Amino acid sequence: MKTKLLTVISVSLLFFFNGCDASMKDPRDGKTYKTVKIGEQVWMAENLNYETENSYCYNDSIENCKKYGRLYEWDAALNACPSGWHLPTSEEFRTLRSNVGGEETAGKMLKSTTGWEDYDGESGNGVDAFGFNVLPAGARGKLLGNFYGAGDYAYFWSATETHEYYTYNLTLRYDREFADLSFIKNVAY
Repeated sequence: MKTKLLTVISVSLLFFFNGCDASMKDPRDGKTYKTVKIGEQVWMAENLNYETENSYCYNDSIENCKKYGRLYEWDAALNACPSGWHLPTSEEFRTLRSNVGGEETAGKMLKSTTGWEDYDGESGNGVDAFGFNVLPAGARGKLLGNFYGAGDYAYFWSATETHEYYTYNLTLRYDREFADLSFIKNVAY
């Protein structure tokens, strides 16, 4: 079964769906997003930039929304998905990591080739081996409303809630080649 996935940022939004077009047009605002098929999964290869309540532009800059897409609080991310798309589950993220070579190298394989900070003299950029093109969009703290991590981190919400205060997210970092599944809920990706 093919599924469509959306990545959400405030984490960023990655969406998942059934189908295999190279792009999708959001009928709500007419924006077109690149998609990529990895294994049997079809993913948005760009972060969603659909404005909803509790979604933000990094540093409140429209230019950052154009570059990175919007950052979403988890509840907003659940409702931001275009018709036919959904927030990926933690299992769908595990499948993605497996399809790109495993947890230990998934970050390197999925990260964009530019935009990531260097670490100890080494490039933080990835190789974008699958056209997924993850950008280091950072995040927004929910409690204080502070923005952090652009250039360093990319976080993607999952639909899998572990507790009323926690949900899984996929994390990519400038200083690591792996893609980590962790959980938190008090931020906007």
